[in-house]
Amino acid sequence: MAANDSGLTSFVVVAADSGSLLGDCVDSVLAVADALELVLVDNASGDGSIERVLDAHAQDARLRLLRNPANLGFGPACNRGAAIARGDVLVFLNPDCIAPRDLAVRLRTTLASDPRLGVLGVQVTDPDGTPARGNRRREPTLRRALATLSGLARLESRWPALQGVEMPPAPEGDLETVEAVSGACLVLPRIAFERVGGFDEGYFLHAEDLDLCRRVRDAGFRVAIDARVRVAHAQGGSSRSRPLFVARHKHRGLWRYFTKFDPAARNPLLRVLVRVGIWAHFVLQVPLLALRGLRRAAR
Repeated sequence: MAANDSGLTSFVVVAADSGSLLGDCVDSVLAVADALELVLVDNASGDGSIERVLDAHAQDARLRLLRNPANLGFGPACNRGAAIARGDVLVFLNPDCIAPRDLAVRLRTTLASDPRLGVLGVQVTDPDGTPARGNRRREPTLRRALATLSGLARLESRWPALQGVEMPPAPEGDLETVEAVSGACLVLPRIAFERVGGFDEGYFLHAEDLDLCRRVRDAGFRVAIDARVRVAHAQGGSSRSRPLFVARHKHRGLWRYFTKFDPAARNPLLRVLVRVGIWAHFVLQVPLLALRGLRRAAR
């Protein structure tokens, strides 16, 4: 790991053919009012987005580029970025997010309020300001996942046993302890990140944020969301350009999480049924996702 520079906030942004949104993200981070660095990790982009960013910020020493020879996946790329980052606070930010100018100051103020904080989430919003899904999440156990997929989770206010994975948008009040937060903007003190060994590199894309939150909690830290801090997210540029690729890895990630953490995975019959169910769900999505990809390619 790199030397720990107290007071420096390290933003880690992973790019993989992220398009024009990447430039907007980098512009916003470098405009943040605080001591910071931006580690841009490139997963073998070929769309020219990295070159455009370098041309625009060639004179800014706070921007550091790490090029990977291939697309290593999100978690592995984050780990490599964190390994050369110098700050004592790490902010993993999606390349289609826009950071507000006071982001670093507000995050550090919140972290300083509780030394037990291991993961801090924010109120991620759509570009129009509407709170996005997934800001406050519960662990995706089999029971909760079934309640969500079946629609029964809509009845959880009356029957708590039917609670699903998703929680309603966070009220903009005090810091709230939750089981997991959105991976679009994940904030960790370096000490917590190193304590758990960073992201599990067995995930390529999706569910690695849930895994990280779980292991941070298991290590005795607190996972919380500060909904007073808002970050706009364009919601999945990669998902729109490569929907089948992203969906396949999302289902792989869910399977890995299930086998690592859900007690139901110890039952051989349930294990088989869940595996079949996950991939049946993917297969059912294939025609629609393929059509979506063809429509985008035709534009």
